[in-house]
Amino acid sequence: MSQQQRYSAVPGFGPNGTYTDNIMENGVTGNGNLAGNRRNSDFAQVSLLMSTKPKFGQSQSHISSYKDIPSPPHRSHSSFTSNTVGGATAVGAVNMPLMDQSTSRPFASDYARQNIPSEEYFPNTNGNNEKYTGFTNSSTRPNAGRKNKKWLIIGCILFGIAALIGIIVGVVVSQVKKNNDNSSSTDKSNSNNTSVLNDSNDPSDFQKNSNLHQSFWGFAYTPQDALLPWCGATQTNVTRDIQLLSQVTTRLRLYGANCNQSALVLQAIQDTKVNMTVWLGIYVDSNETAYDNQVTAVTDVLKTYGTDHVSGITVGNEYILNTAGTDSTTSSIYLSATKTITDKIQEVNTTIQGLGLSKTLPIGTSDAGSIMSKTLGEGIDYFMANVHPWFGSVSIDDAAEWTNTFFQEFDVTPAALASNNPAVYIAETGWPTQSMNASEANDGAASPGGDASIANLQTFLDTFVCQANNNGTGYFYFEAFDEPWKRQYGGVEPYWGLWDSDRNLKNITIPTCS
Repeated sequence: MSQQQRYSAVPGFGPNGTYTDNIMENGVTGNGNLAGNRRNSDFAQVSLLMSTKPKFGQSQSHISSYKDIPSPPHRSHSSFTSNTVGGATAVGAVNMPLMDQSTSRPFASDYARQNIPSEEYFPNTNGNNEKYTGFTNSSTRPNAGRKNKKWLIIGCILFGIAALIGIIVGVVVSQVKKNNDNSSSTDKSNSNNTSVLNDSNDPSDFQKNSNLHQSFWGFAYTPQDALLPWCGATQTNVTRDIQLLSQVTTRLRLYGANCNQSALVLQAIQDTKVNMTVWLGIYVDSNETAYDNQVTAVTDVLKTYGTDHVSGITVGNEYILNTAGTDSTTSSIYLSATKTITDKIQEVNTTIQGLGLSKTLPIGTSDAGSIMSKTLGEGIDYFMANVHPWFGSVSIDDAAEWTNTFFQEFDVTPAALASNNPAVYIAETGWPTQSMNASEANDGAASPGGDASIANLQTFLDTFVCQANNNGTGYFYFEAFDEPWKRQYGGVEPYWGLWDSDRNLKNITIPTCS
């Protein structure tokens, strides 16, 4: 069998790019399970609470306990007595009702519960841009003879005058631009990345960027070119990324262990001497050889680097969604997929325990935010939920509140029902800044609130990041850098980064959180 590959994170596309209607057509029932096509009625039911419940980011003094969290219909939440949920390490204790958002774009509302995109593994074709090779001028002008000499002289004179005017205009424009650049705010930045390998002999000696602040709880990260079968990731590039990311967060999560990425990241953390921990990843699909290779890679790096900079191991990313679709969390296919992933987690746990490490590493999984259940929770140490307001057809003004509400309702609540009280985190959340085509440049919530834009990204940063920090929500922002190889999938897929693919910060202000 071939090496582990990536599967498309594009809405409606599964392994090998095949279209999957079943993901589009199912919603969530009133009891919080995945079945039927009742999403709009579910949102309408809980949206009635909007006028009475505290808003996202409201002071904690307004929120007494988990009892204030609106529970899905018919689901008991009697065990919610405090923010620790009976001793659970579940992260986040803020309540707000789900938003009921209509949409004129069919796929957007259908995907509200899928929380895509996800950094998944799938067969990748050549993602490089096709270079423009120039053109051939086929319209050559014939020799006009002596009659055209007069026009040639006149043309030369006119050309000289135009050139003189051009020089004058160029000087003026250059001076104006220089003055504007000198007076521009330093809070907005399109400047080149200043966190580089300034001293190749000491990566811990690097220039900091004053526009960056360590405000984010965590980031979702995949090293550049860590794609099978090419595996072009380099230590230099990963070290540069760690230098940069260490200025905005102290936590990272990886999606897999292919292409030596676990070792590259841990080596970069060691070399740069930054305050950073990472949740290692092991991707799971039908390729058992690839799975075994990743388990070996993870055990090897733990033997080499220890656990000082490792916070956990995530086994699988959207495995249950990819296997069971949006079926009910009590269906046989869901329960089968859940057993597969929890069995893998137990296997990894047994292997890791055999290493005799200095600390016990929690082992969990990551999946769509609507996949969590009591059954899944009892087989894992933690759950990471992908919660994307963009795919919920939510206006940017409601995006932060919707994200937190969804997370509380469909992840924190069922996790608290599990006897082992698994921790819960937001695995992915963010907002895209542009689209490859106009038809997918809006999430269905109308313009400008539903647009993929830098302005809306700024709004999401301003309304989510510090508020989530203050409310104790653990989250991994999606994502650090644009990924050009995703252009083959169109739409907004390549453009979720705070930086572009060349590591230039987009025209945004990084929040400063107290």
